[in-house]
Amino acid sequence: MLAGPKPRVLTFLSVLSEDEKSGTLANLGVSLARQGNQVLMIDARSTRQSVGAWLNARFDRSLLDVAKQQRTMQEAIKVVAAGLSVTQLSRHPDQIHALPPEQLRGLSQVFDTLVHDVDLVVVDAAIDARDNFPLALMDDSELLIQVSSDPAAIKAAYGLIKRLSARLGRRSFNVLVSGVSEQEATLIYSNMAQAASRYLAVPLQFVGYVPQDEYVIKAAHLGQSVIDAFPKARAALAFSRLAERLAAGARSSLALEVQSELSVGLGM
Repeated sequence: MLAGPKPRVLTFLSVLSEDEKSGTLANLGVSLARQGNQVLMIDARSTRQSVGAWLNARFDRSLLDVAKQQRTMQEAIKVVAAGLSVTQLSRHPDQIHALPPEQLRGLSQVFDTLVHDVDLVVVDAAIDARDNFPLALMDDSELLIQVSSDPAAIKAAYGLIKRLSARLGRRSFNVLVSGVSEQEATLIYSNMAQAASRYLAVPLQFVGYVPQDEYVIKAAHLGQSVIDAFPKARAALAFSRLAERLAAGARSSLALEVQSELSVGLGM
């Protein structure tokens, strides 16, 4: 009996600046698509610097519009390039919890439908003052925390993990360290993992690191991903490794690997 690919949702949280977070997400999306994955980026923040803005998503349409039957799914989703699409959850994500129950159920159903149509859904998310995600469905997703070597960022990331684990219970968190060497990333992760295990009884998983690389900024100024503009740059190689790790298990073990030829314009 052949099993189909297991749908996966990766909820991406960050304690870094919006530009750093969105740049990471855009480059990660391109890397995942280049490796043959069907990836949907969902902007659940809808700011001027969130991933939807970077990928030029249409801000006059959203998945909530689909749930309200004001848009079709095709109208709400923008195809960025082969294997990579983007949409936004709502034009006003901070108001989702105030929606009537039937609209909230409809939005959840639309979200759940999309999850089964692609290999990987990556959500650009944030938690509110009550530590809730925009949709309760994200509670069961894989959680990834982006951190840097800055002590304030490490403290903020640990605090984020503490707040979420207090609400969600004991569960694993993935950690991505940006702007550092492999040795620095390993040390930062090890210290965080020890503290989380000792004081929170929460296991952390290291998914990778992205080094500080001027070519990421140069590529952004060109309106491209670093993978397209400078494929041999250290950051490009790091994003490829990160994509491989995150995509592991997202598709059937019998699925064919397809290498796509992409050149993605980023909204800068």
